[in-house]
Amino acid sequence: MRQDHFKLDLPIVRRGKVRDVYQLPPAEGIKDGRLLIVASDRISAFDVIMPTPIGGKGRVLTKMSSFWFDFISGRRLAETHVLSTSVDDLPTGVAPRGSAVREWLTGRMTIARACRVVPIECVVRGYLEGSGWKDYQATGSVCGVALPKGLRQCEKLPEPIFSPATKAASGHDENISFERAADEVGLETIGTLREMSLTIYNEAAAYALERGIIIADTKFEFGFLEDAMPRAGRIWVSPILIDEALTPDSSRFWPAAEYAAGRVQKSFDKQFLREYLEGLAIAGKWDKTPPGPELPAEIVAGTLGRYQEALDRLTR
Repeated sequence: MRQDHFKLDLPIVRRGKVRDVYQLPPAEGIKDGRLLIVASDRISAFDVIMPTPIGGKGRVLTKMSSFWFDFISGRRLAETHVLSTSVDDLPTGVAPRGSAVREWLTGRMTIARACRVVPIECVVRGYLEGSGWKDYQATGSVCGVALPKGLRQCEKLPEPIFSPATKAASGHDENISFERAADEVGLETIGTLREMSLTIYNEAAAYALERGIIIADTKFEFGFLEDAMPRAGRIWVSPILIDEALTPDSSRFWPAAEYAAGRVQKSFDKQFLREYLEGLAIAGKWDKTPPGPELPAEIVAGTLGRYQEALDRLTR
């Protein structure tokens, strides 16, 4: 079935590249608003949503994010936006028993606390790849962080670095310096988010490595509950982790047993799809602009298989 979403009888807040966000009615005992976040089977590459869904991907992403959110909150690394991942906790009538929409939502939905989103992507890099590698080749630094000379592609950094980026409504996010991020959201706020991001990354990366996965880099998003917003010049406090956490859509996952610096790595993320699309671009069959090409069955299966293997390794 090619359908990648159902129409819900709820106000829609945003339809993103992968997730659809709906407004839920207030609930007793919860001060802040609630959102319903649904992970579709859509996949994007080079900022283009592919016309072919990856069947089951949304459930894999939701299960992985749910695992990491529990990991993060259980270790008191950060509070998260998660209230529930059970379809039984939806308001009456949204997903009636026995309905197709209930079947669709099961395993791919999160009921979350609404908050004000910090307009900065909190990126942590433990290895030198992607836009960080390009920045390093051009300037010897990443987001203003000077790095040792002579590092190779995919080399492990002396220590993980915080490299923020602007959150683009469309197109590519832009890597920025810590100082510019401070100008955007305040020094105290970005300092807190840097510390939280690095702490979460270090603990998650150590856990994943024990299970044969290198988390080369990842990005986090944070928000603030309405009662924690600044009043009369006060700084923002009590950030919570939102969106997704440490999935193949937001991170680079490499098999540790096959890692070697100085080359492109095998991966459990979207790199498999990107390489296929790069081949089309080199052959002049696609110019990396919408619409994306239909994906053959072997690319769909190979992409989902890599996501599933990462999940299995992390949660076994």
